[in-house]
Amino acid sequence: IVFSGNGPSGICLSYLLSGYTPYFKRHSLHPNPILQRKLEEAPEVSVLDQDLEYLSEGLEGRSHSPVALLFDTLQRPDTDFGGTAESVLTWWHEPDRAIPHLVLGRNAPGGAWHSIEGSMVTLSRGEWMGLPDLPFKEWLKQKRRGLRNNRATAEDIAQYYQHYVMKKGLQKNFRCGTVVTSVRKVSAESISNHTQKDLQEDSDSLWNSNEKSAEVFQVDGFFKTVEGDKEPFSIYAENVVLATGTYDNPTWLGVKGENLSYVHHQLSALEEAVKNNSVGIMTDPVLIVGAGLTAADAILFAHHCNIPVIHVFRRRVTDPGLIFNQLPKTMYPEYHKVHQMMKEQTAACAGPYEHYISLPEHHVLSFGKDRKCIFQDKNGCQKAYKISMALVLTGSNPNLSFLPNDGIDLALDSDQPVNPKRNPIDVDPFTYECTQEKGLYALGPLAGDNFVRFVQGGALAVASSLLKKANKNPP
Repeated sequence: IVFSGNGPSGICLSYLLSGYTPYFKRHSLHPNPILQRKLEEAPEVSVLDQDLEYLSEGLEGRSHSPVALLFDTLQRPDTDFGGTAESVLTWWHEPDRAIPHLVLGRNAPGGAWHSIEGSMVTLSRGEWMGLPDLPFKEWLKQKRRGLRNNRATAEDIAQYYQHYVMKKGLQKNFRCGTVVTSVRKVSAESISNHTQKDLQEDSDSLWNSNEKSAEVFQVDGFFKTVEGDKEPFSIYAENVVLATGTYDNPTWLGVKGENLSYVHHQLSALEEAVKNNSVGIMTDPVLIVGAGLTAADAILFAHHCNIPVIHVFRRRVTDPGLIFNQLPKTMYPEYHKVHQMMKEQTAACAGPYEHYISLPEHHVLSFGKDRKCIFQDKNGCQKAYKISMALVLTGSNPNLSFLPNDGIDLALDSDQPVNPKRNPIDVDPFTYECTQEKGLYALGPLAGDNFVRFVQGGALAVASSLLKKANKNPP
């Protein structure tokens, strides 16, 4: 089994496929009486071997995935009500149930968390960022640190994921510095005589030419060596798990001039510009496009550095779909402040915040070579502003260029590109196997699970399905 992507989804699945098996902890009490009764029916049978559809039936919460809700509530029984009840799971290491697998990723274990500015604070509460059987809070205590407002920094999270892989002994399954360029189905016969150049020393464990399967996946890519060379590889696997997340490919507006050098699509460009002193209190304003949390982070960063900002977004400030209208003020004071700025400091009425103008219900028409940007409001009126740089922060899409037709055929709407919020990959809700391609699985944002606490249920579903295929389930 090969998975592409070594973020939290990939790490959690590796843990489950390495023989770590969850059981209901005897004498523990879950606050949901119906779930408690179901768990008591077969405490000697691992959760991986039980009927996940039956266990998750009737559960409600902040995810659309029944298995995500199940695994979350087993690990954090009353967390949505502010409770701190202990997990009702106990973990046993059963090495004979381990399934050989490789986790391929560009970065160190933790995926995109290594690409996010280290001081950024997570949206989710710190304890929701943890992986099975190693609470994040306990790890942080060992570093003699606490959580600010119950939240953690991106640097903490990235370090925790690396520590988790080492602590649980998973590193032998991980190959970092790898880039996957192609995943495609090939006939088993055509490669049975072909020697596989593998990333593992023990290639027999991954590929056996006597397998019954008529078709397998060929995974091609390259491995970046310490010297900076690219070493190609080809691996053959009966099952492939897509866990690449969506951080790779920022969304573009598709307007004239967007490819000019002063227009950027990542927050890191603003940090770089501040370091180089190319923007500051005396320069033309920085344009920030978007009304999500990354745009808010950019505004907070600019505000902290006294950099003037023009903030453009399509929605109304009161739109219930705006993320700020869904966050509790006490837990997210800094995002509440941005929301206040968006409301009180429009171009039409000056407010109390210096160096900031909000343009709700506007969109960008074009970027000029002279750094003039043209906007249009909902009535068709146009405005022009001179800016020093632009940050288009309107979300990101997965990069699935390694799949045939960019993976579009796997999506719920196979006429549109895969998008984690609007058009995820179509998977079976209890196995996470792609509906359109057997043996291919999708996890995390690709399958519509966008929070770390909920990607783990997908890993449980995949592990359960793969154990059944490998016939490693006890009777």
